[in-house]
Amino acid sequence: MVLAQEARKIGADGLKRLMKISDKLAALNLERFESFAPQPDPNATRPAIHAFAGDTYTGLNAASLDADALAWAEGHLRILSGLYGLLRPFDAMQPYRLEMGSRLHTAQGKSLYDYWGTRISEALNATAAQTGSQVLVNCASQEYFGAVAPAALRLRIVTPVFKEQAEGEEPKIISFYAKKARGAMARFIVENRLTDPAALLDFDTGGYRYAPDLSQADQPVFLRAVQIHPSDMENSVGA
Repeated sequence: MVLAQEARKIGADGLKRLMKISDKLAALNLERFESFAPQPDPNATRPAIHAFAGDTYTGLNAASLDADALAWAEGHLRILSGLYGLLRPFDAMQPYRLEMGSRLHTAQGKSLYDYWGTRISEALNATAAQTGSQVLVNCASQEYFGAVAPAALRLRIVTPVFKEQAEGEEPKIISFYAKKARGAMARFIVENRLTDPAALLDFDTGGYRYAPDLSQADQPVFLRAVQIHPSDMENSVGA
């Protein structure tokens, strides 16, 4: 795989600088890229939906979805990946670390956005054609959805926004909470087999409620009242 080969070339020091990680993590990930195989041993892979960690996947909580929900997800849910581009939930994935925002140089350019170009959008179009979908609900971060080329995408994009409101304060996006809420929204769609974007407005997981006064046509805002600790404000952008 091209990206694994390029990651191997820059070595542990290059990976450390590229992703701003420790020496230990850089060495681990170089080892992973060096052992990366086009046809890996099944025992060395995991289904994508169970392989990722982080707040968004905590919100999704895929391990607790029943078999019918997971089967529906396989046809309708897609996972963005810096290394793989676009994954179905049960695509076999080897362990790696390569954030979508990484400026890894390839023949296509100076970043993974350059590398993926329109390919992710084209793959999403193909999936939509198979399922008869006309709407893409974007539960990804700005970093990852930046790899989707809007001009090549033949779908309406709906991007839910999650905000917190402390008493006497303006509503704010708090990254930690927003990430978990995006995962919870993906779960809500899967569990309820949603095909109509209007049904998204019924989302109420974690105490969120649709806020029509704050919303735009394709950017519904969901609001909840919270007590915000000052340290949370450090993560109030970049969700």
